[in-house]
Amino acid sequence: MTAHLASPLGSSVARGGAAPLLVLFLVALFNHVDRTILSILQVPIKQEMGLSDTQLGALTGLAFAVIYTTMAVPMARIADRVVRKNLMALALAFWSTMTALSGLATGFFTLVVLRMGVAVGESCCSPTTLSLLSDYFPRERRGLAFAIWSTSVPVGTMLALVGGGWLTAIMGWREAFMVLGVAGLLLVPAVLRLKEPPRGQFDAGEAKALDQPSLAEAVAFLWRLRSVRWLLAAAALQAFVVCALQVWSAPFYSRVFGMSVGEVGLVLGILFGVGGGAGALLGGWLADRAAKRDVRYYAWLPAGSALALIPLGLIQYHAPTPVLSVAAGAVGFVMLSFYLSPLNVVTQSLVAPRMRAFMSSIVILFSNLIGLGLGPLATGMLSDALVERGLGDQSLRWALSATVLVAGLAAFAFAGAGRHLRRELR
Repeated sequence: MTAHLASPLGSSVARGGAAPLLVLFLVALFNHVDRTILSILQVPIKQEMGLSDTQLGALTGLAFAVIYTTMAVPMARIADRVVRKNLMALALAFWSTMTALSGLATGFFTLVVLRMGVAVGESCCSPTTLSLLSDYFPRERRGLAFAIWSTSVPVGTMLALVGGGWLTAIMGWREAFMVLGVAGLLLVPAVLRLKEPPRGQFDAGEAKALDQPSLAEAVAFLWRLRSVRWLLAAAALQAFVVCALQVWSAPFYSRVFGMSVGEVGLVLGILFGVGGGAGALLGGWLADRAAKRDVRYYAWLPAGSALALIPLGLIQYHAPTPVLSVAAGAVGFVMLSFYLSPLNVVTQSLVAPRMRAFMSSIVILFSNLIGLGLGPLATGMLSDALVERGLGDQSLRWALSATVLVAGLAAFAFAGAGRHLRRELR
């Protein structure tokens, strides 16, 4: 693979790719809305069902992550073989149905089972999408395309927080689940109308080989790439911080500053949506420009953003006033999503077409099993432990502060990946 991956910001994402990018962006939007909405609905669900913070951490993190990560690899292997748009449509229909049915949950157990159903469907989204986008766009345009697609994470989070808070305020948390599930089903026909691109149409030479390697061969190939080892560690550690902050920021502002569900949804929606969206776009744009000089910037810039997150996060969760807290969070959330596009560009460019969905599934396996599975749970358990020590509602200040420090380990791992990128991308 060549080390020259950068694409100028002015490069168009058109030439047949704009419409598919829009549809896949919308699919990813529903993916993150359906996944994240539970964080803003924690307060009314906790009140109605009498759940502990540990149970909420398991519900929002581990229960979803175990199934999501377990299913991602087989879903990716299927995506590397079949018509990808059809697989995506089926997955979207399934997880949207499970989201709608979540509004009928009768207790903790049924809600866990339905969230696992959402995870099964959503495990198909990222591997299939990244494989499709790599065939809709030539390599010199993938950075910008991935950056635009990556904004679905913060924008979806924003819509979940704002829309979830608003729907809960006027209808109730059960109705919020149902409305979002039905809305996702309406997008299925648009996915089916997409044109399936030829695999590897923009790749030349050995990279264009269309035979799918065996699972053992694929794993062995990835293990030989030292940059991949470091990137997987970095993705997992950064996701640990991202997922914990996404899940517990809403209860933090509600408990510590006494904000209502609607107020918290609006504030965090803006922080995650605007700040996170800006971070995703900025990360892709800056990394593409810097990589013209040295491809290692695809790892170095995410390392710098992870380090910058630490002081900003500590200010956010220890600020004496909500205004100062939100101001620090506005900048912090830019740093939080900065790594998304550089990570996707590098991991997709390290492998051949028939391994792209699989590569994405491996990133999902590490980042979600450790990040989504353990981040919210560990933060919730630490918060419960601090409550027992007499900190009360202030326990989340310290639990979230401890979580933010993990970003330092993510920065170290990104820097480690940078040492090998130039050689292995060749």
